[in-house]
Amino acid sequence: MRTNSTRRLLGAVATACVMALGATACGSSDSADDGGNAKDVKSALEKGGKVTVWAWEPTLKKAAADFEKKYPKVDVELVNAGTGDKQYTALQNAVAAGSGAPDVAQVEYYALGQFAIAKSVENLAGYGAASYDKTFTNGPWNAVKYDKSIYALPMDSGPMALFYNKKVFDRHGIEIPTTWDEYVEAARALHKADPKIFITNDTGDAGATTSLIWQAGGRPYKTEGTTVSIGFEDSGAKAYTDTWQKLLDEDLLAPVSSWSDEWYKGLADGSIATLSIGAWMPANFTSGVASASGDWRVAPLPQWTKGAKASAENGGSSLAVPKGAKNKELAYAFIEYATTGAGASARVAEGAFPATKADLESKAFQEAAFPYFGGQQANKIFADSAANVGAGWSYLPYQVYANSVFNDTVGKAYVSSTPLSKGLENWRKASAKYGADQGFTVDEQSP
Repeated sequence: MRTNSTRRLLGAVATACVMALGATACGSSDSADDGGNAKDVKSALEKGGKVTVWAWEPTLKKAAADFEKKYPKVDVELVNAGTGDKQYTALQNAVAAGSGAPDVAQVEYYALGQFAIAKSVENLAGYGAASYDKTFTNGPWNAVKYDKSIYALPMDSGPMALFYNKKVFDRHGIEIPTTWDEYVEAARALHKADPKIFITNDTGDAGATTSLIWQAGGRPYKTEGTTVSIGFEDSGAKAYTDTWQKLLDEDLLAPVSSWSDEWYKGLADGSIATLSIGAWMPANFTSGVASASGDWRVAPLPQWTKGAKASAENGGSSLAVPKGAKNKELAYAFIEYATTGAGASARVAEGAFPATKADLESKAFQEAAFPYFGGQQANKIFADSAANVGAGWSYLPYQVYANSVFNDTVGKAYVSSTPLSKGLENWRKASAKYGADQGFTVDEQSP
């Protein structure tokens, strides 16, 4: 749960942008500052210097080492300033104070809008970032650009897939679901065969919910300038709530929080039989559920419409240059190296899941065998998922705050008789009120 001081901080982020720009979009073509240029970057590399990077992603160690080897005059200092919200709070404090900000910061896609709307990160278009419009898959690329401004480069991606315990499904003679209706039927059959088995766990997760609504075709958020539209009344949101409500009503979801010790235990012993999650998950199976090696496999995400191939992103991060960075040109050079070309490929070899089309489409990547998944070439499924991520998705410019109140609203459906659809409506109201309080014009799309 976010503290009151952090909530005030997030509010200040949004308010700063609204006050500064009035009705003009943050980062719009009318006000875009495209920063430096490619010549500045080249000169900075020749001169050298120090680049401080705030990040928690482990494969950046390889990228930093290789970058220093290629450019001996450059020193890359990796700092783990905390993961997710902890780093974002520290980062925004440093930007607001005008000192202490790193040269590069890892920022998850759902959180990037918070920094872009407040102009807390640099527009990288002028440094050459705009030339990568065909380099990355659509989901991550759309997440880092706003009109003609590009506020980061994609570091990885999280196209979704269905991870399932083949041993459990085979034992009970249950087919792997290809649609969400079949998924509900499989949930019933598994739990009937063994009441200790649940199709998956869920105690209420904002990221998982929005990803599945995304896959179903729902588009609850739109931002134009300082006008924000919020609504969970389209057919995509309804498809999600109708299906998930059945799982809730019939107690077919394990009441276990993801990433807890109990969760890892459930994945290991088969009592949690599937996960619908991003393609970055295999490393977590290998390290956290080693005893179940060979039991699990990967399949395409179940579809809302039989025969479709729609997918969505779940997770993933970008690399941005915060305002106040001391070495902006060197910072961009490192970002460019770590997210494209040889740097990106080296990180993929270390276990990162690529956002770059070239790496996703490479024969070596697609034909890589996963011993954990019984030798399955799972990357073929992940790459196909990445190619079929639904277009037109966007997050709120204050999604970090919205996600922080998810359990206060939608979470009620998991612990009471509140319908999931009502929980989403309450989430909409809370998100809309917050936006209005910060000075946004909010089109609530109320039912």
